[in-house]
Amino acid sequence: MRKKPSRRSWIVGPWLKDVQHTNRHAILLLVFGAVLGASAITSPDAAYVQSFEKWKADLVDDLKQRWLVLAGLFWLKPGANSFGSADDNAIVMPAGPAHAGNFVLQNSKVSAEFQPGAQAKIDGKVVNAANLQSDDNGKPTMIEMGSLRIYIIRRGQRLGIRVRDMDSAAVRNYKGPLFFPLDMTYRVTGTFIASDGKKTVDVPDVLGDVTPTPSPGEVRFTLNGKELTLTALSGDSAHGLSFVISDLTSKTETYPGGRFLDTDPVADGKVVLDFNRAYSPPCAVTPYATCPLAPKENRLPVAIYAGEKYDRKHGTH
Repeated sequence: MRKKPSRRSWIVGPWLKDVQHTNRHAILLLVFGAVLGASAITSPDAAYVQSFEKWKADLVDDLKQRWLVLAGLFWLKPGANSFGSADDNAIVMPAGPAHAGNFVLQNSKVSAEFQPGAQAKIDGKVVNAANLQSDDNGKPTMIEMGSLRIYIIRRGQRLGIRVRDMDSAAVRNYKGPLFFPLDMTYRVTGTFIASDGKKTVDVPDVLGDVTPTPSPGEVRFTLNGKELTLTALSGDSAHGLSFVISDLTSKTETYPGGRFLDTDPVADGKVVLDFNRAYSPPCAVTPYATCPLAPKENRLPVAIYAGEKYDRKHGTH
């Protein structure tokens, strides 16, 4: 049974003020009974648990394949940016040759010049120089140097070098995500209201940038008696919607910047929001990701005790 200190304080506190001339023990029993009843979890059936465990395994696999392997993010300065594992480089790599070459940023384009001993490969072939495509189209030029995979990312006006280490200790040491107990109270059906195609949402990110993002629409729903609305930031009714959300647990028990939530397709104007599957962004496990934060439209005034938790002592802020 889940413990909710914040709820307990506001329920018990007022009652205690009114028991000065009453049987305190009887009243306290009634109060704590009400609290425990309010905190009761609606447990899922075996099929749901099996489906959830499969979803969580896929989540962990994605983290290991794409995010826990991140080992560096370096924003380029105009001109030559030396790189290698030696400390006297402008970009210090986590492994590889001491002096591997230069990344050259000129007129918003990036090229690479490699030292002969760098053994840098692109598409399986050793190269001495190359023009590099960023991740604008989802297919950046990938450089292989031993266990490292290096490519260019563009974020706003910034161009940077992102580094993956396929032999990352972070992957080996990852203990897995922490979740609240499954509670079907937090699996609700909402009504999807499609946008007119012109609506945008200002979405902040961890870099301090704000990006106007087209929204496919919003979902109106009721949770624990409260009428709420979430604005989708991507997706569509045919394939499912995606959100970045925050709630009152973001201050204490979940990732401060918010969590991600995806849905199945909309059916007959209805869509299921399963907050048991709210999950932390990659920034929760690596400082080298560039994650969106919950926009003001999706900052819920309630506490959602469901989905992935966040370890503030050991996590990445």
